[in-house]
Amino acid sequence: MEGFPWDVLLAVVGIVVPAAAFLWEFALGGRKRLGYRVQMDTPTASERGFAPSADALAQLQHENGDRLVDPSFVLLRIENSGTTDIDTDDYAVNENDRVGVRVKFPGRTVAGMVVTELSSSHLHECFGDDSGFGARDENPERPVGVIDLPRVPLNRGAHYKILAVLDRVPNGTTDEFDDPQVVGEIKGGSLRETTSRTGPTGSVIALICFLVVVSIFQLTRSLLFDAKPPPLDCASGQLVITGSTAFAPVLKEATSSYAKTCPGTSFTFDSRGSAEGLGSLNQAGQKDENPGVLAFSDGAKGEGFPRLLPRPVAFSLFTLVVNKESGVQDLSLAQIRDVYDGKIANWKDIGGKDLPVRLVDRHSDSGTRRTFEVRILEGKREPGDNSDDCLKQAPGAAPGVVRCARPSTNDVLDAIARVPGALGYSELGAATKRQDVLPVRIDGHQATLEGAVHAAYPLWETEYAYTFGEPKADSLAASFLRYLTNQVGKDIVRSHGHRPCAELANPVLCRPGT
Repeated sequence: MEGFPWDVLLAVVGIVVPAAAFLWEFALGGRKRLGYRVQMDTPTASERGFAPSADALAQLQHENGDRLVDPSFVLLRIENSGTTDIDTDDYAVNENDRVGVRVKFPGRTVAGMVVTELSSSHLHECFGDDSGFGARDENPERPVGVIDLPRVPLNRGAHYKILAVLDRVPNGTTDEFDDPQVVGEIKGGSLRETTSRTGPTGSVIALICFLVVVSIFQLTRSLLFDAKPPPLDCASGQLVITGSTAFAPVLKEATSSYAKTCPGTSFTFDSRGSAEGLGSLNQAGQKDENPGVLAFSDGAKGEGFPRLLPRPVAFSLFTLVVNKESGVQDLSLAQIRDVYDGKIANWKDIGGKDLPVRLVDRHSDSGTRRTFEVRILEGKREPGDNSDDCLKQAPGAAPGVVRCARPSTNDVLDAIARVPGALGYSELGAATKRQDVLPVRIDGHQATLEGAVHAAYPLWETEYAYTFGEPKADSLAASFLRYLTNQVGKDIVRSHGHRPCAELANPVLCRPGT
């Protein structure tokens, strides 16, 4: 057709076709993909050319004590080769089964296996005693060795490797083995074999096989059948966690998770407030320069602790919280300051219910209280409390707004829920989990990371971890701090409404004076 822009059409086709193929492969077809590679599957009998390893291999045996007849070794790599994360619910081998993938070996039985490589240390906990990880035989007439792999959550690019020792079925009819069969299904995705990127030659594979086999089995036979080594960054011992009550829920979950990953650890909690926690750490350090104590503080330390070293951990949001009967949910900064100055004594004075204002504060050593005084009251200290029950003034107290103090975040929230007209402040994550109190917006802005970063929401602070001097790299304190600021720890921090400092677009916000 004369005049038709064929060159343009060909150019468009040349762009669209590869783009469509790319999108299909990676954006649609390959978004959720579990890949596997059989990186090594080799026999070891001496007549096959592996005579140098005969002495070491002759020691291999089944768990029942029988020597292996014709051992072979298989190295499996399971990896997330797609573009999205794979969760435990994405496996569909059997909806009611803990197993995610099954690997079958026709004509062979499984003598033993071990996890040899994890792309991330937190994957270690996926292979526990009740994970579904194990080996068995099917078809008693001609056994088929089966390895059951658990439902392992894998982030994009994550992987793990399994080294298995197999033995030929007695009285087998052939020296050749059928290829392993990998059985599984990924919901909304696929399970497929991937191609090695390195392309090692047969001699390299043989050398790797020999080195891996001799090294692993010379260590100990129990490593194959029973024990699974902890991650390299694990430490053992005892550690006291003290300081902030607002950050305590994060730390309790993180220490529990760490202890499951790293057996042999013990954590003790002594959450008494930021200032008291810093004092406790400093006192312990004066007696022992490696005191085994970590102190967490809402905001930076004050003066008088020159040997306490800070590490920014999280960007934490706080919120004002009010009793549901008060009739208010949004206060201006000016109104808040007037309330705490005692200039507003009844909620009806600013459009709320006819109820007296009752203030529930934290004790003077609280980091949350210091954050409120600095960020909201412009550095002005709150007056002392004049009530024991938060309902009425104590005998002999000066007249004015009822004020009471409570030792922890949960105690404050309990009092606000119980006392009509009560107002206080709390760490955001703890407040949002309660249905019996209401968070208060400040100048129309609710507590959000975006609002705080852009200076629209004022009530936030940096959560710091403090050590007495620099802890030893192999100590439990140093190991736990690395864990808390690594992927698993970050996930726990986020789940409680905080944001890891390292994930902020402007990490300088997690510094004193900002």
